[in-house]
Amino acid sequence: MQTLTVRGKRLTFWNKLCYAIGGAPYQITGSALGFFLQIFLLDVAQLDPFYASIILFVGRAWDAITDPTVGFLVSRSRSTRIGRMMPWILCSAPFAVATYFLIWFVPPFEQGKVVWYLVFYCLFQSMQTCFHVPYSALTMFISTDQTERDSATAYRMTIEVLGTVLGTAIQGQIVGGTNDCPADLEGRNVSKFTVSTVSLDESVRIKQAYMISTGVICIIYLLCTLVLFLGVKERKESKRYRGQLLTFRRGLYMVMSHEPYIKLVIGFLFTSLAFMLLEGNFALFLTYTLGHRKDYQNILLVIMLSGTLTIPLWQWFLTRFGKKKAVYFGMTWAVPFMILIVSIKSKLIISYLVSVAAGVSVAAAFLLPWSMLPDVVDDFKVKNPGVHGHEALFYSFFVFFVKFASGVSLGISTLSLKFAGYETGACLQPEAVSLTLKTLVSLVPVVLIFIGLLILKTYPIDEKRRQDNQKLLQEMLDSDTDSESSALGSNV
Repeated sequence: MQTLTVRGKRLTFWNKLCYAIGGAPYQITGSALGFFLQIFLLDVAQLDPFYASIILFVGRAWDAITDPTVGFLVSRSRSTRIGRMMPWILCSAPFAVATYFLIWFVPPFEQGKVVWYLVFYCLFQSMQTCFHVPYSALTMFISTDQTERDSATAYRMTIEVLGTVLGTAIQGQIVGGTNDCPADLEGRNVSKFTVSTVSLDESVRIKQAYMISTGVICIIYLLCTLVLFLGVKERKESKRYRGQLLTFRRGLYMVMSHEPYIKLVIGFLFTSLAFMLLEGNFALFLTYTLGHRKDYQNILLVIMLSGTLTIPLWQWFLTRFGKKKAVYFGMTWAVPFMILIVSIKSKLIISYLVSVAAGVSVAAAFLLPWSMLPDVVDDFKVKNPGVHGHEALFYSFFVFFVKFASGVSLGISTLSLKFAGYETGACLQPEAVSLTLKTLVSLVPVVLIFIGLLILKTYPIDEKRRQDNQKLLQEMLDSDTDSESSALGSNV
């Protein structure tokens, strides 16, 4: 039985906290995969960069394809005693945990290893989609008040950034520093260290470390799902719109023809790509370009901690100055530090300082898209008051575009490392690899951020339009309540 409920229009602190905790599994597993899967496939599973790029691209592309499919199925789902979104979340969680565990397992055979990782990576992404799409859409079903939803989203983003901290910390602290390569390779002969120096015993120890960290993450995943179920009550929908469900084709057309949604998606597509490129290549950059082999997991942790602590700052900023201004300040804040990290001579203390500053933008990148998306859904409701079941479609297609593009970027970045001469399992990489990594974590992300901001400048929902939409929706809700009350009185 669900013990915590929504009282009227207002959500309690515990409602918001339990709702937010439900978002942690997605970010915990996402940060572990984002920061460590590439280096795991290359240096632990010891796959050729070409095959690693195929796994990363196909897995992300498959993940992207499943998002609109699951979004449509969720939108067509009938409400149950525990809601329309919650059954999807509860049923998918165990399968997501099982497939996630097998991603980090190194099978005792060489032939077919690529197929192993490809299959379980795609299966996990499918199960994760069945969890996250309804969870994201649940934002629209915990309250009808935009202020309450914004507050709950801020809680969610704080916990999700904390989730990335946990994912980075658990994976990084358990498996980080397990390589026996010399700590300082500067000035050494490259050819001398282009073969792996990791012994058989050390290889077994690294694999066991990945299994331990994965087991811890799986347990946390299940616990967070339980807290979400027990702590959040899904609000019932108005009877006025029940049964008027969108077909997939009509839903796709209506969602894709809504101008504010298209501009929001494309703008954040570019900015998200920038941070995903940074995330996917940063561990390699710290290890092989800056030489922080023994400290890279701590630097990643500092970035995530900084992001967690600054989420409340950005929530205050967007409330005080508006969401569009928050986007401009939040995204451009990272640019000088992306340039600085590749321009200065490698020093550990400077890397830590830059990481603290960069975490501020990471917080904005987490919070702002999910804070602005409900405004677009509300805008669509105002213009299409008779349409029902569209919420999951908006969220799923938003994730679809971001994930598909990130799959392309990860595949291209891993292929770029292969063309640059990346040596699997090596302690030192050629200079071309270092130059490639600098490009992938600095030049390309900076360009993508500026393109995204130019597109978001045309985003039409400002604070006035957002408040007007909220008033109109409240009038519609009051009208529905009066109609249902009248109908009930007539029946009596």
